Amino acid sequence: MNKAIVRWPILVGTVIVMIGLGTIYTWSLFNQPLVDKFGWNVGAVAMTFSIMSFALSLSTLSASKIQKKFGIRGLLLLSAVGMGAGLALTSLASSLWMLYIAAGVLVGASNGIAYMTTLSNTIQWFPERKGLVSGIAIGAYGIGSVLFKYVLAFLIQNVGVSQTFFYWGMISFVMIGGGLLLIRQAPVAAAKKESSRETAAHHNYTVSEMLKTKQVYLLFFVLFTACMSGLYMIGSVANIGTSLAGLDAAAAANAVALVALFNTAGRLVLGALSDHFDRLKIVAGALLVTAAAAVTLSSVALNTTLFFLCVASVALCFGGNITIFPAIVADFFGLKNQSQNYGLVYQGFGFGGLSASFISGLLGGFVPTFRLIAILCSVACIVVITLHAPGMAAVRTAHRWGRKQLREEHIRS
Repeated sequence: MNKAIVRWPILVGTVIVMIGLGTIYTWSLFNQPLVDKFGWNVGAVAMTFSIMSFALSLSTLSASKIQKKFGIRGLLLLSAVGMGAGLALTSLASSLWMLYIAAGVLVGASNGIAYMTTLSNTIQWFPERKGLVSGIAIGAYGIGSVLFKYVLAFLIQNVGVSQTFFYWGMISFVMIGGGLLLIRQAPVAAAKKESSRETAAHHNYTVSEMLKTKQVYLLFFVLFTACMSGLYMIGSVANIGTSLAGLDAAAAANAVALVALFNTAGRLVLGALSDHFDRLKIVAGALLVTAAAAVTLSSVALNTTLFFLCVASVALCFGGNITIFPAIVADFFGLKNQSQNYGLVYQGFGFGGLSASFISGLLGGFVPTFRLIAILCSVACIVVITLHAPGMAAVRTAHRWGRKQLREEHIRS
């Protein structure tokens, strides 16, 4: 009972922090207002979010070292100050390079260190519910963009785009700063009880040990594929709808809302299911569904219903996959070094997001890109089906040898 009293406020604090961090996914609201105010090229302004996403991904590699030096609360305070200051400086930006440094680098990096450590810390508090708490935490991150879309749009309209950045910075500072008051550093994860399904070899891998296994590279490939597929759809869904399905602007806007809804649902539903069923099989199924949707989008004459079904399927599977992956990394490599280990695998997210538009440009449009996505997801599905945790093969061999010995002894007796 005492453990429950201690643990659940930490999850509440995590949700508050994650909502504050998730506000960065409202960035598209600012593109056109900044173009209108400064006369910049819209593509150059949109580049800010790519820089932000890449800075977020790279910063996760240093998150564990910062946490060890300052503790989880000290790290979150640093993140709150960094996000608040970065957005306040963005409100003063009058050139693209200032925008890139303040909003892109400073806000992105501050966001990334908090995202990774908050998620890992919560998983360590709930080792028996990794999938569920990952779904709640990452779902809250997604909800932040949905809720603050309306708040920030209202502020842009009433106080102007530059002043909105300042208010946004204060909101982020208050939410992250308030949430951290409920969060405590997790105890040593290895001391917590875990099922044999969750920790195959009962060994906490260091980063150097993890890099010596083939599994980490295969997991990176699978996450890269899942994120490239999902982020490509999310980033271009309105354009895909008008181009491939012949939707008008209003229907295309509904597709954007549908993506946000099913992306969040996937995080919660598939994350919770992964605590009760084989996580790898759920990921394999999600990749297979994504491949089927990609084949449909690239090969079938689309109507509105079929297009929305494909969009919802990809968004649901993407949300589920990125939620389940932290738990898979913990299952494979232990909880003790989760921040460092998952931070490394998580680079698949950053490279997947950067690669999507680049690959699409090389291939020349939506149809060939979806065909490539279908192939990559099919290959990743096969990889996941054949994947097992490090040491699991040896454990299974030992079990089989033990059963054989028992049978032989039984026959002799």
